[in-house]
Amino acid sequence: MSTLRALAKAEALAAGVARPVATVRHLHLAERPLVLVPLAMAGEANAPLAAMVGDAPDAARLLIVAQPRNRDQRFAFAAELAAIVLPYLDGFRGVSEAVPADRGRDVRYRHADAPQLLVPNPAGIAFLRLFGRSTRFRRADGDYPVHPAVPVLGRWLTFFAERAEHPGSSALVAMTDALALHWATGQSAVEDLHLPALLGWIDPPTGLTGVEAAARAEDPERCPPAGPATDPDFDNRRLAPAVAAYAAAEGDPVARAEAYAELERLLHDQLAPTWELVWRGVGLLRGLAPGARVAGRWDGDKDAFTGYAEHVDAGGAPQPRRDGAVSAAQRLHRLERALTSYAVQRAYDDPLVMAEHRLTGEAFVGEVLLADPKRVDDTGKRPVLRPRIQLVTAEPVLVPVGAALHSPARPAQKARVVFVTPAADGRTEVVLELSGGMGRGLTAPPGSVPEVGERLCYTTLSDAFMPAGAFPAVEETPWTHGGPPAAAAPPPGPEGATPRPVPGGTGPGGADADEEWA
Repeated sequence: MSTLRALAKAEALAAGVARPVATVRHLHLAERPLVLVPLAMAGEANAPLAAMVGDAPDAARLLIVAQPRNRDQRFAFAAELAAIVLPYLDGFRGVSEAVPADRGRDVRYRHADAPQLLVPNPAGIAFLRLFGRSTRFRRADGDYPVHPAVPVLGRWLTFFAERAEHPGSSALVAMTDALALHWATGQSAVEDLHLPALLGWIDPPTGLTGVEAAARAEDPERCPPAGPATDPDFDNRRLAPAVAAYAAAEGDPVARAEAYAELERLLHDQLAPTWELVWRGVGLLRGLAPGARVAGRWDGDKDAFTGYAEHVDAGGAPQPRRDGAVSAAQRLHRLERALTSYAVQRAYDDPLVMAEHRLTGEAFVGEVLLADPKRVDDTGKRPVLRPRIQLVTAEPVLVPVGAALHSPARPAQKARVVFVTPAADGRTEVVLELSGGMGRGLTAPPGSVPEVGERLCYTTLSDAFMPAGAFPAVEETPWTHGGPPAAAAPPPGPEGATPRPVPGGTGPGGADADEEWA
């Protein structure tokens, strides 16, 4: 936790209400996001119990599984969910936009917009990841067939779960993470995972402090858990009898319909409060203006959506069970680059985020005292424009002479530290030599060089292009990492043995594991 966020949390506790830690919104909010509130059965690995889905506050659809341990009902639930999610995704595939490629020498096309899924908390993302894993390898023919839309849904859910790991992506967003990114509460990070308590701090009801609102939100009768877990007391006292009554009514259509209606009512009452809270969080986030670089990150989501949609349309294979050595290293490298870029972009977009770097000495703010926009360096083979400016700052300057600095006001321009001189009044004077962002001539265009009196922030953080790392081809890796020699075929089982599915396999035991010999 940064010093600034720790201070904000202390102030929130003292004031009884959350404190903002951002001046702009650092994520994209679609005009028509799809909110999905999942509910899973306790004690069962990824057994869906219910879900509330819709793209508007008044368009909620409730899907339930009356017998979560019944595999047929679970995959029927998946088919119902696919009938909602897949048309929503297809709604973004009708309009394309041209994008310059190869430095403007070519043009490529992508979808003009992309879908966005919102879930209450990170556990909802984990649920979708596991649910996608359990459905993407299913088949519509052969043994244990499922509806043809089920494996397609599984592949798309896996796609969104993988995008959720990408720093700065807004394709799949947990509402608690989105809110905690912009507000600091007086409770712990673990307590911030509880959506009702988090919103109690950020937007408490009239007459209540954040502490009081959060305490009320912890009452499961008033604010049921935000999914996918259920309250144990609810499971024992209300859910278990309702499920048992539905099972006991088999063979009696009237009693079974009544039991189903009662179960549906129970689950609706459990999910509806969380549904309303997610949309309330959407309203709070819409009250913040988006950061300048949010649209660029959303373009990355549009590219990813377009690429995977083309892969699905071309009949491509589902995502593998696990990445190979090279693909795993490449994926990790992409995530690390994205994380670095995301941190820099947030700081460039938001003075409050940049303030955290000013506290650590990675940035400082100063006023321009002198400027020489016409200075030319003729010590090389040809003269080049190298203006210099002098700033004065009251902040400590911890960067050494020769360090490269950048300013969010002119991100394409690089500044080299020439002198750092302490002044008599406790301030520090810094002389910077500028390069880039001023054209190719020996005269700087107006506005490209800071003027006297301008107040600027300079930082060691850079949003410059980071080249991708070089990785070997699979056939060039050692055999321990999947390279040659080719893996031998698995040995046959003992004479007379037959393969049987193991938990997680493609047969009745699970989703996508291999077979073992029995």
